[in-house]
Amino acid sequence: MPDLAPPIDDRLLHFDTDGSPRLLAAREHESGRVVFPAPGDADPDRYEAIVLPQEGRLWSWTVQRFRPKSPPYAGPEAFEPYAVGYVALGDTVIVEGRLTGAALDGFAIGMPMRLVSESFTLQNGEQRTTFAFAPTEKTA
Repeated sequence: MPDLAPPIDDRLLHFDTDGSPRLLAAREHESGRVVFPAPGDADPDRYEAIVLPQEGRLWSWTVQRFRPKSPPYAGPEAFEPYAVGYVALGDTVIVEGRLTGAALDGFAIGMPMRLVSESFTLQNGEQRTTFAFAPTEKTA
């Protein structure tokens, strides 16, 4: 397994033995509704813990071109624009996340995407591992 920094939040993701990231969610027993992230106080009598699919399709996206307010933004002071989007993971759920692996104008709605891990530096300099989505095929 690759040497990874701790996850940004243990309730969001974990890693397979080969280092592949997996998103953690919950399914409500009564309705079958999938919730991501799983509620912090997910009552096991109400929710079942599930792992989300690792691949999906880009549902919508945009580029974040200005530094968000802090909090909740916890990134470095020197801001660089990044792509962010919603990825439909099968018929299960749509997850918001950073987009990587292509130029800022290289994404397209419907594009096949895969879950990847990404290093993240907190304002205090600590390293964490978070998740992002990248095209399943290399883009120019």
